[in-house]
Amino acid sequence: MSASDPVDGLGDAVRPGSGEVTATVIVNAPAQRVFDAFLSWEKQSQWVPFTTFRVVRGDGGEGSLVEAITTLGPAALRDEMRVVKVNPPYEVRVVHCGKVLRGPGTMRCTAMSGDRTQVVLHEWFHLPAGPVGKLAWPVLWPGSKLSFTGALRKFGRLVEEGKLP
Repeated sequence: MSASDPVDGLGDAVRPGSGEVTATVIVNAPAQRVFDAFLSWEKQSQWVPFTTFRVVRGDGGEGSLVEAITTLGPAALRDEMRVVKVNPPYEVRVVHCGKVLRGPGTMRCTAMSGDRTQVVLHEWFHLPAGPVGKLAWPVLWPGSKLSFTGALRKFGRLVEEGKLP
């Protein structure tokens, strides 16, 4: 890999983990608008509950480092994502490369008739805590699925209402 390769130095985080979550929504807006809204990293704080986003390094495009901090009461979880592919208006790929959250993720936009767009968000996390994490995943998965789906629905509403991007 070259020094400019966006996956350089990410190690095993680029490979899918055993924790997998998918969420899908149909947004009544053209694919380019939906795509642009998704790439407004800081504005993701408006639709991902309890989470603040910021671009730490780069311009938000390929090679950028994005940080998401989720805070619930006194607990905080830091998620670092390297943007590894931007293919407008179809796909954004990231690799979660923090200490706790690791693994690839993708957001895909598929244009549909009537200026509608199907959005699919897919994440493959490496589960922490070894065998204990794998045992806990079936219990945690439904909450993760509901959370991802709820956030993506809110994203769709904000795009449709013209509040994003």
